[in-house]
Amino acid sequence: MSTTTAGCPECDGSLKQDGCETVCTHCGLVVGEDSIDRGPEWRSFEDEETDSARTGAPLTRSRHDRGLSTEIGRSTRLKGRKRRQMARLRRQHRRAQVSSKRERNQVYAFTEIRRIVGSLGLSAAIRDRACVLFESAQNEDLLQGRSLEGFAAATVYATCRTEGVARTVEELCRAARADPAELRAAYDALNRDLGLPTGPIDPREYVPRFASALDLPEEIRGRAEQLVAEARERGLVGGRNPAGVAAACLYTAAQERDGELTQAEAAEVADVTPVTLRATYTELQA
Repeated sequence: MSTTTAGCPECDGSLKQDGCETVCTHCGLVVGEDSIDRGPEWRSFEDEETDSARTGAPLTRSRHDRGLSTEIGRSTRLKGRKRRQMARLRRQHRRAQVSSKRERNQVYAFTEIRRIVGSLGLSAAIRDRACVLFESAQNEDLLQGRSLEGFAAATVYATCRTEGVARTVEELCRAARADPAELRAAYDALNRDLGLPTGPIDPREYVPRFASALDLPEEIRGRAEQLVAEARERGLVGGRNPAGVAAACLYTAAQERDGELTQAEAAEVADVTPVTLRATYTELQA
């Protein structure tokens, strides 16, 4: 289909637009050639008024195919034979998306990582980095003889350690499908073979979260952070559970302010025993 417009710059003749070229009908001058689609760049799926999209879903490292796969949708309008045919196509399509045991392991582990991250309320950045760490472990053949659940939990824990996000092993195990022994074995393998940039955990990282969970006032939290700094200067932090040190400092600060916090409550929020808390509390009082 062609359209005609006026205005040739050479002979003032009429112009004819045919396809991507604009040509003068009198002298034959090609005035312009433009194959760019001038239509809207957004795509409309269901609601073109309010839900216009310029791109598809973003790429993500939390899926084995980076989120580039497609899915065959469902429709209630299909009946009988056509509905059974689409169900068979959908099943075959799902099977074709995973072509090897390696990808199958990634699908399972990435799903577990996303579930753990969501359960603990962690960020999408932690989720993606944990998935990248799992893929690195897979490339180094660290998964042989170890559980996928343990490695999924270990990658989340290791990412939290490297990013300075305070989470205890017990918290991870409650959200994961792995026990502490599986998590620690997988974490040791990651730390040993991949050289994770992790250092000793600072007990002060646990103080704000524990104080919030115990509903303690700001002054007790501030005093607990001071006690953590004093404990580090006196050499009381090394070799101790950092969560237990944080809980003991909160308990000590609460006692100095005539708080009603008990040792059992402080120990429970830190996943340590009252005996562990009491030992650090006694050292702080010395």
